[in-house]
Amino acid sequence: MINTKIYKSVYKLSENLMEAANKEDRVAFDLLYAELKAICIDNENTPKDHPEQWETLADFTEELEEAIEGYEKAQVKAIAVNSKDHMSSIAFSMAKLQIELGQTEHAIKSLQDAKINANKIADRELKVEIDELLETLLPG
Repeated sequence: MINTKIYKSVYKLSENLMEAANKEDRVAFDLLYAELKAICIDNENTPKDHPEQWETLADFTEELEEAIEGYEKAQVKAIAVNSKDHMSSIAFSMAKLQIELGQTEHAIKSLQDAKINANKIADRELKVEIDELLETLLPG
C-alpha cells in the first residue's frame, strides 16, 4: 500500500507535469520532473518505496530507453509487493514504448505478461487494450 502523503504528492506532481507539458513549459516541466525523481530516489529501498511513484516517473520520462528502464524498475517493485494492477499497467506501458523502438518481440513478451497479470484485476478497459495491442503484433 502506497503511503497516502506520497500518493497525493505524486498525483499532484503528475497533474502539474501534464499541465506543463500541455503548455509546453519546459522550465516548469523539468523542475516538476526533478521533484518527482527526488521523491522516488529518497524513498527507494525504504518502507515508503512503491511501484506507483516509479511508474509515474517513467510515464513522464521523455527518453524512450530511459523510460523503459524506469518501467522495469517499477515492475520489480510491483512484483515484490505482488500488485497485479501495477504489474499489468506497467507491462502495457513498457510494451507501447518497445513497439515505438521496434522491439516487437520484447513488446509481445511484455503484453503477454500484462495479460497474465490482468486476469486478476478489475480494470476491464486495460484488459481490452492489452488484448487489442497484442492482437496487432501476433501473426494471424
